Amino acid sequence: MDGPSATHLDPESDFLSNPAAQALCVALENGGHRAYFVGGCVRNAVMGVPISDIDIATDAVPDQVIELSNKAGFRAIPTGIDHGTITVVVQDQPFEVTTFRRDVETDGRRAVIAFSTDMAEDAHRRDFTMNALYADRHGQLADPVHGLQDARAGRVRFIEDAGQRIREDYLRALRFFRFSAQYAPADAAWDADALAGIAENLDGLQSLSAERVGSEMLKLLGAADPAPALSIMQQTGVLAQILPGSDPTYVGPLIHLEQMVDAPIDPIARLAALGGQDVHDRLRLSRRNQRHLDSILTLSTTMGGPKVLGQMGGVDAGRGAFLLRSAYGNAPITIEQIDDVARGASAVFPIEASDLPHLSGPALGAELKALKQIWLDSDLSKTKDDLLHP
Repeated sequence: MDGPSATHLDPESDFLSNPAAQALCVALENGGHRAYFVGGCVRNAVMGVPISDIDIATDAVPDQVIELSNKAGFRAIPTGIDHGTITVVVQDQPFEVTTFRRDVETDGRRAVIAFSTDMAEDAHRRDFTMNALYADRHGQLADPVHGLQDARAGRVRFIEDAGQRIREDYLRALRFFRFSAQYAPADAAWDADALAGIAENLDGLQSLSAERVGSEMLKLLGAADPAPALSIMQQTGVLAQILPGSDPTYVGPLIHLEQMVDAPIDPIARLAALGGQDVHDRLRLSRRNQRHLDSILTLSTTMGGPKVLGQMGGVDAGRGAFLLRSAYGNAPITIEQIDDVARGASAVFPIEASDLPHLSGPALGAELKALKQIWLDSDLSKTKDDLLHP
């Protein structure tokens, strides 16, 4: 087995017990090649956390992957063939199969690669030691860069020289904080070499596309508690580079309130707490996320209780705005108040146009608007009769 250390994973791991994944590995091996599960699925199996995507690394080049997949009756899609990646669909399940690679040239955003037959070369071009773990279909694990203990400890560490890894792809600086937020224990010490490498390469963050930065930031904000990572990002100067004007001061209090009432994680509400200049453009938010962020920020400065916020913005934006406003004011909240947001969102304004037959046109619209404001000011308590006959 390749690598200086090896052990066995639980054969009941999601990917090891997956018949489609096993069939794909067998097809590659029957063609005379090696096939290994790699990256996130192996890392998460070692750490005992759920896995999502199942990726496979092989010494077969893309044309061979396609040929062997077709021979086995699978569907091969050349989604990233120039970079060595083929998506193979087996029993309606997609798997990314990537040829071992080595970097020929990098510019901080993209790499020119060459195919390799050496697992160690493939491992050394990856970012963190915990992401360079490989397992064959029997669960035997290969650890070319000594990442096994790091994964078990939730220790995020760059492979060899941190500065060099970052200069190969500056997004890795943000990935370091995201992985730390997702996997590192709350009391873990921050890797000094990583922080030094990041601080020395801040200017490179400006070369990243807004889409890549935005995607990484939303993943970070979706971690259970990204507040410590955001604080270190501020101290190292990373936040000032990617989102000038942002301040993580209120993110921690917001997360504390979320946890108090068992509210679902909303990365956009946390982004609202983080703030910053030109957030939409700097993070290239989707239209849906832009609307959600704008709604939360607007509602957070709106008068009214949680029912009113729910009525005006819906459950998600209303809840986010109420939590954000409470974090700003350091105000305690209750589950009942969070439930009130949903009650407000489902409440129906009791007045219809037909209730005002004596009005039409602009006058009707103005009266409906005025009555609805009275209803909102009453915390949605006034009935139709109250509104029509004050």
